[in-house]
Amino acid sequence: MWGIHRTRYADCNGSEASEETEIVVNIGGVKQVLYGDVLNRYPDTRLAELVDCSLKSSEETSLLCDDYDPDTGEFYFDRDPEAFKCIIEMYYYGEIHMKKGICPICFMKEMEFWKIDSDFLDECCKSHLKEVEDELAEIAEKVKTILVDREGDPSAGGWQRFQMCLWRLMEKPESSLPAHIIAIASFIFILVSSVVMCIGTIPELQVEDSEGKLTDNPTLEVIETVCIGWFTIEYILRLISSPNKIKFVLSFMNIIDFMAIMPFFVVLILTSFGAGVMELANVQQAVQALRIMRIARIFKLARHSSGLQTLTSALKSSFKELGLLLMYMGVGVFLFSALGYTMEQNHPDTLFTSIPQSFWWAVITMTTVGYGDVYPKTTLGRCNAAISFLCGVIAIALPIHPIINNFVMFYNKQQVLETAAKHEIELMALRSGKKDRPGTHKHFCLAGVWDNTARSCHSDIHLLTEEPQGSSRHLTHSLEARFGNMSND
Repeated sequence: MWGIHRTRYADCNGSEASEETEIVVNIGGVKQVLYGDVLNRYPDTRLAELVDCSLKSSEETSLLCDDYDPDTGEFYFDRDPEAFKCIIEMYYYGEIHMKKGICPICFMKEMEFWKIDSDFLDECCKSHLKEVEDELAEIAEKVKTILVDREGDPSAGGWQRFQMCLWRLMEKPESSLPAHIIAIASFIFILVSSVVMCIGTIPELQVEDSEGKLTDNPTLEVIETVCIGWFTIEYILRLISSPNKIKFVLSFMNIIDFMAIMPFFVVLILTSFGAGVMELANVQQAVQALRIMRIARIFKLARHSSGLQTLTSALKSSFKELGLLLMYMGVGVFLFSALGYTMEQNHPDTLFTSIPQSFWWAVITMTTVGYGDVYPKTTLGRCNAAISFLCGVIAIALPIHPIINNFVMFYNKQQVLETAAKHEIELMALRSGKKDRPGTHKHFCLAGVWDNTARSCHSDIHLLTEEPQGSSRHLTHSLEARFGNMSND
């Protein structure tokens, strides 16, 4: 038998108070003796209702517990004894802490059974619960997305079905073999276009025009035109099939796609106006700037690379660390450039002509690049350079570890979510092939565990508890019913 030591209270005369009603409970095979004065501190809970069970009928008593032995006065509960150890702490300390290894979602169901409000849960445990709920909501969203991609919406009309099929073909490489082939072709076009853009700048491969100026090789221009044609058709098809046109246009990756296509057509339009327009200096500068914008197409690789997507997410979550890095570097550059100018200005051959001009030296020194085009010539200036070098190493090294941790966390989380979604789909396929009894409840526990700065996350998913239907629409309703509240919190 286990339990928490009960404090014995003294009355106003200093004598020890008499023992009140003892309640014996059996939680999953583990006995616990509780006292009525302690339980009555929270009269609205299930345990407090057991104190007055002697005044209740057997039917009312059976509603409070799973079984009751009138001979021994023992109440039986088919509940988790480890979770009950945490529950009973509320009656003694006024708050509840979840022990490590207990599923937060299951623990909340335990609190609901014992009629204990979630406000008694400690703040640190609430934050852990919120993380798990967010994870479950993401898994549920992934499951719904996969099901819609595979089967579509049965209630959709002809055009909507065609639009969804086109969307899966262009955006979901895993949905079918043709979609996978299109994704590979798009990846190849991106690589070819990037290579052609680089090779086209080699003078030996360029040709001279009528005025003797070097221009792009005609063969490379043809390859570039074919690649741009593919990108244009791909973008238009994805825009037509997109369920939300505004969200599609404003998406970061789609903006990159547009920027990779737009320069080609702008240059084509300017060229169609004639040689007179192209000879204008401003137009030539604009054309050169548009040609430089073609390098944006390399970012299109992120659409087909989960690693680049994870890196982008990690950088987004590391804005605070990156901001600290920029702040450290900014303060160091201003400080050491000012000191360098002060120490070097009296030297006859000084390279530090002003503090703003010294910024360049401070930047390349603190970042350990050290071009050597600007360097101090006095002893004090060299000491200042050595200190700036050491401070730069420290300033750069400090934020690196949190950024790496964020990348590892996002990568592991992405792997866990994908595995969880696939397991849910496999479970649905298995259940759709069996004829279970109506109302039969299945429990599927999926533990996604990753370690990040000594933090573990355990998530249990309870899905597919209704009668199996074998349709994505039925599962979507089930997911919305189970996780709708999570996404709204």
